[in-house]
Amino acid sequence: MTISRMVYVDDSGSEASGLIVYGWIECDPVRWRYALRALLELRKRLYREHQVPPAEELHATKFVNGRSRIATAASDSDCEGWKTLGRSVAVRCLETIAGCPDIRVGAVYRPTTLRGRGYYEERGRVYLDLVMLWNDGHRAAGSHAFVSMDGNGTDPNYVNAHRALPLDDRHIIEDPMFHDSKRSQLVQMADLVAYTTFVSLNRHPGNAFAWDWREKYLDRKDVNGGARLI
Repeated sequence: MTISRMVYVDDSGSEASGLIVYGWIECDPVRWRYALRALLELRKRLYREHQVPPAEELHATKFVNGRSRIATAASDSDCEGWKTLGRSVAVRCLETIAGCPDIRVGAVYRPTTLRGRGYYEERGRVYLDLVMLWNDGHRAAGSHAFVSMDGNGTDPNYVNAHRALPLDDRHIIEDPMFHDSKRSQLVQMADLVAYTTFVSLNRHPGNAFAWDWREKYLDRKDVNGGARLI
């Protein structure tokens, strides 16, 4: 048995936009420490250049839009300043992902008109379809993958999706491993991939600053060549 991929996944989208998005980063287990080192070196640079502490969580919907004060720099104290800083940090992160040979990315999405409970259930179905897509690919390749994600495991959709795979030909190992994103640089980058994919699809004027981020930084690193409708 060959475990060929460590996969870190997070979700994005919203009921208001009618979009459900999952984005991920992945790496070969043998090269995992090199992928992590690239992100840790990035965090050192962000501290030197922007005073963003290495332990500060980078949650895209917050820091990119200036709702999270991620730096200790007094000069970035006003709202527009935090937005400018957040977007600069996001670009540095995307440049690191794009430039790291040990990191690949992926994303899937589905439009929906469902709202409320229906939207939540559809999000679970999209994840199930994603897990089946991964499983089919690894079964064909004769390899296996292990999945990690943000959260504490209280949402049953994720565990149920993994356990829905027939055991006899299951190539996605175990239930997903849940991490507190504050403690995982890899999960934080998966969140950024999901967010970047979402804003590339949800093209309202407030997202114009990031419309081209996915095409510019991520598409060439994408296992599918671009975000996949699922």
